[in-house]
Amino acid sequence: MWLLERRFRRALEELVSDYQGRDWRVRSARDLSDLACHPCAVVSDGSGAVFVKYSEAADAGRQFEIERESLRFLSRKTGVLTPKPLGIVPAADGTLFVMEAVQAIERGPRAWREIGRTLARIHRVTSDWYGFPMDTYFGPLVQENAALDDWASFYAERRLRPHLRLAVDAGHMPSSVAAQVASVIDRLPGLCGPEVSPTLVHGDAQQNNFISTADGTYVIDPALYYGHPEIDLASVGYWEPVPDEVFEGYRGERAMAPGFAERRELWRISGYLAAVAVEGTAYLDRLTGALQRYV
Repeated sequence: MWLLERRFRRALEELVSDYQGRDWRVRSARDLSDLACHPCAVVSDGSGAVFVKYSEAADAGRQFEIERESLRFLSRKTGVLTPKPLGIVPAADGTLFVMEAVQAIERGPRAWREIGRTLARIHRVTSDWYGFPMDTYFGPLVQENAALDDWASFYAERRLRPHLRLAVDAGHMPSSVAAQVASVIDRLPGLCGPEVSPTLVHGDAQQNNFISTADGTYVIDPALYYGHPEIDLASVGYWEPVPDEVFEGYRGERAMAPGFAERRELWRISGYLAAVAVEGTAYLDRLTGALQRYV
């Protein structure tokens, strides 16, 4: 397992030992990389565990700093549970981000409802404009957050167009599909539904970015900005369907605008474009399926 290699282990042990004020040594590691866009693992010394992410990206330090600040912002502004960051440290040819490990439980109806309630708590925080004071990250991609006054313009200029450019530049985007994306962008003002206040959103609220525990739902991997709350409601079932309890929990805390089901795939187009840009043409079917609803 990669984190048991000395080139990773030494940096991790020094960081956790300094943080905890005691000698801490790696005894075991459980690889979770299949669940994330970074190599990651839960690592234990036999009495306590930490969660570790690794990236070789040139901007990994910056990316992890933004993630740490985003977790702190979420905790401070919304009161939702977030793992405590322990530190960021260079290791091997990249960077490690170390956080407390939380113990996940199997999800039943109550845990699914709690995910909905957690999203509703995040969405109580509002702004006067769409965007965020800093750019954030959607997976490995920089997410532009310069402020705009209306949602249709923000979604077009800060999400759809940048992700379309990345997919085209990567060589993964047929010209016919790019033309469909452009057509949807042109029609956005009539597709976006009722006006909404700029609302704090997780930004990458797929279900694996919530950890259900005995203490409640922890939120991880935020891609924060002030946007449309339906972005998160659409994202939670991006890759795997979620049960209705998620939306029951949400509606118990906050109203959902009529017509969300008709707009759900519209809000997923940005993520599908990002997946095509990063992962390749395997995600084109999802993208074209969504586009056909709106062209």
